[in-house]
Amino acid sequence: MIALFQDLVAIQREIYLAFADRIGDFAKTGNWSLLVAYLPMGILFGAVHTLTPGHSKAVLATYLTGTTASVPRGLAVSLVLSFVHVGMSVLIALLSLPLVSVALGSVGRAPLLEDISRGLLGVIGLWMLWQGLRGAGHAHGQGIAAGFAAGLIPCPLTLFVMTFAISRGVPEAGVAFAAVMMIGVALVLAAVALAAVLFRQQLLRLVAARPRAVEAATRAVQVFAGLVLAAVAANAFLDT
Repeated sequence: MIALFQDLVAIQREIYLAFADRIGDFAKTGNWSLLVAYLPMGILFGAVHTLTPGHSKAVLATYLTGTTASVPRGLAVSLVLSFVHVGMSVLIALLSLPLVSVALGSVGRAPLLEDISRGLLGVIGLWMLWQGLRGAGHAHGQGIAAGFAAGLIPCPLTLFVMTFAISRGVPEAGVAFAAVMMIGVALVLAAVALAAVLFRQQLLRLVAARPRAVEAATRAVQVFAGLVLAAVAANAFLDT
């Protein structure tokens, strides 16, 4: 496992350094062909980066396992998470001057946004817990809210790429790379969402002959998922 993680980090480093060179060349020449030919590597970069620890994969899987979300809705939640996760980094970089004293702490982190994300996830977890205990149905809009909340924590590598591009006077190059990188992020998170939803559906299918067992299992999983999300949020606040 450690070797795999080291390999993923090495791949990211190679792609990042190569793209940094392309940004430098683009800043000197303004030739988009220097970037466009290399942009597809951003998809691989995003996918490999998302395979490393973090990026709310566990939160996404836990949430979808504990809800009644269908495959399309699960994929929609993963897409929202991906867009917000990468998009927040782009916005932070582009609006760095007014935001730096409010949101940013150490390099690659946004403590204020992280606290907001944890707080929202904690609220969603408590709501899921309440729904599970009282046997209420799942609110459809909650999935999008969960994806948005989990995605509020910005992607540090996107922030690094954006910062580097802005420092070279070509923010458009960073935005272009972030856009294709988001495709790779979305592919991995979509796979996580698909696996979580199919796992839950298969579990319920196994006990489909017993309606009461299905209802009990659904409520139990929802309660468990709510507890996990609330505990993750609480633990994150205690560690800060």
